[in-house]
Amino acid sequence: MDDPKRIYELLLDYASSDTQVEALTVGLVWTACKAQHLGLAMSPGTPTRTLPWSGTLAGKTLGELAGWVNDWEPYKATVGMAAINCSLSRYQLPSGITLMPAADNTNLAVFDYFLPRLQGKKVVVIGRYPGIESYAEQFSLTILERQPVHNDHPDPASEFLLPDADWVFLTASSITNKTFPRLAELAQHATTVLMGPTVPWLPEIHEFGIDYLAGVEVIDAEKLYQTIAEGGGVRIFDNALRYRIVDLTPDTSMAWLKEQIAQDYTEKQRLNKAMEDWYGSGKKGRFPALSLLEQVTAKLSRMDSSYKRLWDVYGQ
Repeated sequence: MDDPKRIYELLLDYASSDTQVEALTVGLVWTACKAQHLGLAMSPGTPTRTLPWSGTLAGKTLGELAGWVNDWEPYKATVGMAAINCSLSRYQLPSGITLMPAADNTNLAVFDYFLPRLQGKKVVVIGRYPGIESYAEQFSLTILERQPVHNDHPDPASEFLLPDADWVFLTASSITNKTFPRLAELAQHATTVLMGPTVPWLPEIHEFGIDYLAGVEVIDAEKLYQTIAEGGGVRIFDNALRYRIVDLTPDTSMAWLKEQIAQDYTEKQRLNKAMEDWYGSGKKGRFPALSLLEQVTAKLSRMDSSYKRLWDVYGQ
């Protein structure tokens, strides 16, 4: 994509919700936003003693917090990403495969799933996953990490390594830290998997050259929130959520978009009816949900354009 802001515009399209946040936890490893549903984002790896907005977030709307994803302050951007994923959780998950990992490698289930296809390939993993080094003897493995340890490569190595990779596993926290647009561009010739609990279930993600989404589906929201609040890392995979693989074929993406368009069209009709009732009852001034109606309308327009691009290439 030519515009690096495009992914963030799309995310905010889906997060224009006036639903109030019930609670928000910034955990050691994960940040969780709770409203009618639950949304996750990976917490920043740098500790801080001062978050000036602490104690003020519950009661704000998801739409208000979602806008923070554009901030360069890492904790604010993380809160914004968690709010976006919380808002996205109201939609039905796309068709895919739920991975049921073994007890000793719960967080590596995605790599196990693709393992037969990785043999003899150049594989670059962006983001260090606990235990990932165990695959080093099975394929050519290179790990890029913002805070390198062991034999990891630092961020700038992506410019040299990604164009030659056969497979790229890209952590979705790259969206939060704003490296996603460039990394996705560099990986356009590889088979690319966007993965992790931070993955936004976004139909248009195919537009960025992503071949697979490896996000999560929540099994037990209460247990998940508790585990995060108590400092859980990979323990969230024990009994609170599972990985889900979605192959972003044109057919899958088009069917997914159609479902989203139908759901949001229903919402637009509801808001139009509410506006008619508002003015029909003799009330004056601005319709209270006008901004939400405008956001839904703009979102529908962008989804229609995305669907048309797919149809023009694959639908004939």
